[in-house]
Amino acid sequence: MSRRCELTGKGTQVGHNVSHANNKTKRIYRPNLQTIALASELLGNSYKLRISMNALRSVDRNGGLDPFILKSKDSVLSPKALRLKRAIAKKAASKAA
Repeated sequence: MSRRCELTGKGTQVGHNVSHANNKTKRIYRPNLQTIALASELLGNSYKLRISMNALRSVDRNGGLDPFILKSKDSVLSPKALRLKRAIAKKAASKAA
């Protein structure tokens, strides 16, 4: 399993530990990923996604999973999140009609 957020695409980054003597050694910065069950109001079900805590704050700010995932770009979503986005969009279209 890759260390990548399923909603935002945030992944690991590379940098340096810098000592007082300015010695640089490589290190990696990992995103704070947690497996969270998010509820979809339109689909009436909850889905487990591995997301960063930054993405969880964004989901809360946007009013839940449905508005956030409909607004996000397809290029940053994981295949599982893309399937969920299509299902939510289909349900929203049928509900609006």
